[in-house]
Amino acid sequence: FYESEKDPDFWKEWAQRTLKNALTLQDLNKNVAKNIILFLGDGMGVPTVTAARILKGQMSGQNGEETQLEMDKFPYVALSKTYNTNAQVPDSAGTATAYLCGVKANEGTVGVSAAAVRSQCNTTQGNEVKSILKWAKDAGKSVGIVTTTRVNHATPSAAYAHCVDRDWYSDGDMPPEALQSGCKDIARQLFENIPDINVIMGGGRRSMYPRNTPDVEYPGDKKHNGTRKDGRNLVAEWTDRVKDKKGYYAWNRKELLSLNPNDVDYLLGLFEPGDLPYELERNKETDPSLTEMVDVAIKILRKNERGFYLLVEGGRIDHGHHEGKAKQALHEAVEMDRAITRAGLLTSIYDTLTVVTADHSHVFSFGGYTPRGNSIFGLAPIVSDVDQKPFTSILYGNGPGFKLVNGTRENVSTVHYEQNNYQAQSAVPLSMETHGGEDVAIFSKGPMAHLLHGVQEQHYIPHVMAYAACIGQNKDHCRANSGSPSLSHISPTLAFLLSVKWLLC
Repeated sequence: FYESEKDPDFWKEWAQRTLKNALTLQDLNKNVAKNIILFLGDGMGVPTVTAARILKGQMSGQNGEETQLEMDKFPYVALSKTYNTNAQVPDSAGTATAYLCGVKANEGTVGVSAAAVRSQCNTTQGNEVKSILKWAKDAGKSVGIVTTTRVNHATPSAAYAHCVDRDWYSDGDMPPEALQSGCKDIARQLFENIPDINVIMGGGRRSMYPRNTPDVEYPGDKKHNGTRKDGRNLVAEWTDRVKDKKGYYAWNRKELLSLNPNDVDYLLGLFEPGDLPYELERNKETDPSLTEMVDVAIKILRKNERGFYLLVEGGRIDHGHHEGKAKQALHEAVEMDRAITRAGLLTSIYDTLTVVTADHSHVFSFGGYTPRGNSIFGLAPIVSDVDQKPFTSILYGNGPGFKLVNGTRENVSTVHYEQNNYQAQSAVPLSMETHGGEDVAIFSKGPMAHLLHGVQEQHYIPHVMAYAACIGQNKDHCRANSGSPSLSHISPTLAFLLSVKWLLC
């Protein structure tokens, strides 16, 4: 470790700087939030946040432990209780309904209350619940969705869809009886329920095209062909609807980055047939990074004088963990933190409420008494006193990394445990690792961020965000304070200087 850390004054002075900064938080930011942004790290439990912090530091040549993620700099932190109404350990659909619609729900369902039963189409009608994206749109704000998964995956779909089964991506994925009963697939609902979403970016092309339609990027690979039974080309329909409204469709990075956001009011970007690739495997010629998508999205959305709502999902953190591939998961988390940094540079804490949280955790852990600066993907400094074999610091409670060689645990020193797709050892063999049930963190900054404090139910999050922005059901306080100064009275120069001061702190 660093020589300076041997001096007690090093730690005392650091603490005093932190204390001085904390004292500035006594003056609460009670501005109206013109803009509201939710960053959702799918599966980003507290152990993932800590490990991503260390990785970020080690990627820049530091020990890692002392590094700060961008979300670490947020002044307020709370804990979110993630359970679904029918599940102690939740899934991403029921949780998305909670933090987007403000209502806890059953696992596997999106945009419907707990009165709806998974896969039972006839329990949909009358149990629909609206999301904060809809509240924002109704208030005249621009709205957007950016994800590294399919745009009709569990997390984004709760922002616009009302569906009793998260797996009904297209009508080709639905049972005949559900279609006959009038239920709609999620991709169709993306374009019909809230037809004027300003920005939609992610993957999911195959759900938008008629069955057997070759994919534009992989025309020779039939598994990427369109899946729709109804014959509709949802992309063509959308393009036709917005062609005279400064609307553009992009399917690759070059097309996306060639756009001038000042000339775009509507953007649909579908960059893969399914989910986007992991950041470590991303084709930098064809697929944009999460940071690049967020950059374009905010530059389009912020033109609205009434502000915007943006949902950003780092969705493949979850996938990496499910596959036992901790390196993939953690690099996804670091990339999301880069996107958070970019969003912060494009907005101001004085009129933008930014919230970073997770839907649930995973049975991911790291330990083993590793020394300072140990590679986050490296070995513990000791061997097991039971089987006398080494082990990696990162382990899973269950998952595909369980492996026996000649009836005993695999000796990890004989494999490449730092490769991108190495599956960390697990205690219980499963083809896919499971979610974890512990609370997850909520980081917040900006107007009314202090209301996200303590230990809260997950469905509380959108109510705070709506209160801060004076949308949805919480508007009385806005009318009461309508005569008070707002951010519009602060000069751009002053707002910029205050933002710089905050970043330096």
